[in-house]
Amino acid sequence: MFGVFLRGLGVDRALREAFAGLKSREAIYPMAAQLRMLIDLFIAGEHRVFGLESLAADPLFVHLAGGVVPSLDTVYRDLARFDDASLGKLEAMMAEHGLAPVGRSLKQRVVHLDIDTTVTPIFGDEIEGALPGPNPKYHGRPSHHPVLARIAETDSCVGALLRPGDTAFGAAEVPLVERWIDRTRAAVGASCLMYVRIDGAGDCTDIMEAITKKGAFFLTKAKMTPDLCGVIANHTAWRTVDRDADNKPTRQVATIDFARKGWKDRGLAVRVIVVRSRERESGKHIYLWDDLDYTAQVFLTNDIYSDEDELAYRYDKRAGIEPLIGEWKGAWGIGKVSSENFEANHAALLLKLLSHNLLRRYVQERLPALRSWRAPWIRRAAILVPGRLVRSGRRRSLRMAPRPMLN
Repeated sequence: MFGVFLRGLGVDRALREAFAGLKSREAIYPMAAQLRMLIDLFIAGEHRVFGLESLAADPLFVHLAGGVVPSLDTVYRDLARFDDASLGKLEAMMAEHGLAPVGRSLKQRVVHLDIDTTVTPIFGDEIEGALPGPNPKYHGRPSHHPVLARIAETDSCVGALLRPGDTAFGAAEVPLVERWIDRTRAAVGASCLMYVRIDGAGDCTDIMEAITKKGAFFLTKAKMTPDLCGVIANHTAWRTVDRDADNKPTRQVATIDFARKGWKDRGLAVRVIVVRSRERESGKHIYLWDDLDYTAQVFLTNDIYSDEDELAYRYDKRAGIEPLIGEWKGAWGIGKVSSENFEANHAALLLKLLSHNLLRRYVQERLPALRSWRAPWIRRAAILVPGRLVRSGRRRSLRMAPRPMLN
């Protein structure tokens, strides 16, 4: 059923049109068929190309693969055929299916584009791009450092780039962020408000300026530099937004008069919002007052219209990207590599995220009762269903165990 759904979307045709040129027409295993087989591999829950060894014993998988599952070496070589141009096409296809449900299902006229990076430690030897870099868990371990983007309203991936482990997020990512904003804007329309939410790495003048020029709002955490901390500590005009049972303030907000030199030089208007609270709910909190039991969080935005407290809560919802990245790692294996070749691993990452978007789209349109489920449970209910492939005469039929939610 899932394969029929993909064919109806034109996925098979799009794969042929975009990637047939990576192999000669005389090839036994066409490139589009290989990529389609890998999508089925990842949908079934395998994380590496090596998983083909186990699925080669499944009659339905073999039938969908064309009757024969190719050798692992053939698949490795096919993934290594990807270059920058073909990787760009694959990333655009992944984003297209991630954005497809946004315009139709979005009832409100606000969309949130969340951008984040993650560290994927590499435990193999001689893996291209596996370099030591920031790694909070495995210090000094070679890793990759992909940057990812999601639409918060649909939990779909609309941007991904695999990078070497020593790559930071900064001004070099401006063209990438601009491209992701442009494709999201094309999907949601000109009248939709767009917020681009980034963590402290978004406190970069080039990135904030680029987002502003694209007609979107940026909402990021601020880097707590000494000059900023000094201005906050000496600020006195606070507005109370929450009190405890004794009517004592527990949460206060303020917009402070502060601008970094780079903002002034470029004429960039940045609103600096400070939230100080006695509640230790989430995030990193900074103590700035010796005589007060307050901790502070600072947010930067170009939204001069919204309430400070509302913007702080709007940023807090960006935390939803963290469990989603956890799902991409646990259920889709985006941190697992199958090849020594960097481009091959990049292609596998994009194929896994494409598979995620396709599965979410399938559930959204065909199995709405499962919309709130995560990928492992969706697989159990809709993909990994016991059945028997029966051949009678010249016809094949699939007899499955009953699944009420599939009817």
